[in-house]
Amino acid sequence: MANVLRREKQEAIIRCLVDGSSIRATERMTETHRDTIMRLMVRVGDGCARLLDEEMRNLSCQRIECDELWGFIGKKQRHVREDDDRTRVGDIWTWVALDSDTKLVPAFRVGKRDLPLAREFLADLAGRLTNRVQLSTDAMWAYLDAVQWGFGGKVDWATVVKTYEAEPIGPGRYSPPKVIATTKMAMMGDPDEAHISTSFVERQNLTMRMSMRRLTRLTNGFSKKLENHKAATALHFAHYNFCRVHRTLKTTPAVAAGVMYQPWTVADLLDASV
Repeated sequence: MANVLRREKQEAIIRCLVDGSSIRATERMTETHRDTIMRLMVRVGDGCARLLDEEMRNLSCQRIECDELWGFIGKKQRHVREDDDRTRVGDIWTWVALDSDTKLVPAFRVGKRDLPLAREFLADLAGRLTNRVQLSTDAMWAYLDAVQWGFGGKVDWATVVKTYEAEPIGPGRYSPPKVIATTKMAMMGDPDEAHISTSFVERQNLTMRMSMRRLTRLTNGFSKKLENHKAATALHFAHYNFCRVHRTLKTTPAVAAGVMYQPWTVADLLDASV
């Protein structure tokens, strides 16, 4: 008879993974071998990717913020050799779209920080929305082409450029630099200046780093395989949208956006994704 992991153990493992625990820490806490944990994470994560694709449709968002979050697979970019597969190691970016009002993440992409993925990301985002939105991004060069590619001009788009103080040297060098100036610029359509902001999506970036050990800086918990990184990212966003109650909203982003009627438990997420 096959050795099937008990349902209670599966739920415990997923709770650990979405709350910032590494694979080995989860192994110690749940007394489950790391290979078993990894297989479960990939299976559930792949199911979460399908679930998000199905549920994040016909959304009536009004304001969307986009940003890119840095990570790496296997090794940092400066250590990548000529004989390495550069599509699978080195810098990896998570492109994230967030609804400013409901905090829902309607779309994301994992890959390189280049024009092809920017186009794919923005086209996917536009296809999930039912109405014209106000879009706020940073001034990353690929957006100039990708926003037009994805929305075809039917968007009110503005950029936010933040200027930071010089990076400290010595004690305190790992502290985040302070913002000393912010410049907002309308790029397309008629964006409302009062709502030009990337603050909410940048705060979601912190949530990602706190919830995914793979993205926590200065640790050895980084991803070693691209497929595992993508599965873990999908698991994070499914849990974030459907299960995690936002402190200000008092409910989950999916409920606030009218996608779901009530918050899900981890058990509900497992049922829907496997």
